[in-house]
Amino acid sequence: MKLDVIGDIHGCYEELSSLLKTLGYDAANGFAHPDGRKLAFVGDLTDRGPDSVTVITTVGQLVGAGQAFYVPGNHCDKLYRYFLGRNVQIRHGLETTVAELKALSKKEYKKVRDQFMTLVESAPLYHVLDHGNVVIAHAGIRAEDIGRTSKRVKSFVLYGDVTGETHPDGTPVRRDWAINHQDGPWIIYGHTPVREPRFLGRTVNIDTGCVFGGHLSALRYPEMTVCQVPSTMPFVEEKFRSFD
Repeated sequence: MKLDVIGDIHGCYEELSSLLKTLGYDAANGFAHPDGRKLAFVGDLTDRGPDSVTVITTVGQLVGAGQAFYVPGNHCDKLYRYFLGRNVQIRHGLETTVAELKALSKKEYKKVRDQFMTLVESAPLYHVLDHGNVVIAHAGIRAEDIGRTSKRVKSFVLYGDVTGETHPDGTPVRRDWAINHQDGPWIIYGHTPVREPRFLGRTVNIDTGCVFGGHLSALRYPEMTVCQVPSTMPFVEEKFRSFD
């Protein structure tokens, strides 16, 4: 199996389009790859960036056509609950997506809502692919939890290994779970923006903070090489985590 696993997009459609072209996916040919590769998305398609709606429709079409795998991120989960009519806080980026949605006609809104709901409802919490050799999970997963889908596992996959404490900016403090995964399947994840893809043991964090002015990156599996395009967004240094 040959995969191109793309990190958190967060509404950055221009960069997604550029990256797909760079990877060799031809929109005119239904995004089929000449080498038979498939795409995989680690979640957080929306929020903060300028064009979440087009990202939703593009990824929805790719997954619907069997050209891509997708797992939801915490921002996806929140937008899904918003569409359900739940009482969610419209902040931390959701406000940008809601503004886009409110600008749509009723017909367009329903189409986008239905497409996104189908995408999330059809997706597993995490993907186990290539005969168990690679796992794609939004914020990661512990090896012993692969195969499980409890409430505790869902929280870890969507939010990471949180301590319950918060940083001064209100973001949760997370433990570095990846340092303990030294063998077994490759675990490819995002969620925590890093300046460059972080290879540690048998894990790769592929979220290079596109929406914060970094890059949109793809991990090419099984080659384990990286392809990336620069962001058009302003650079916000404090949004990137350092593991030094």
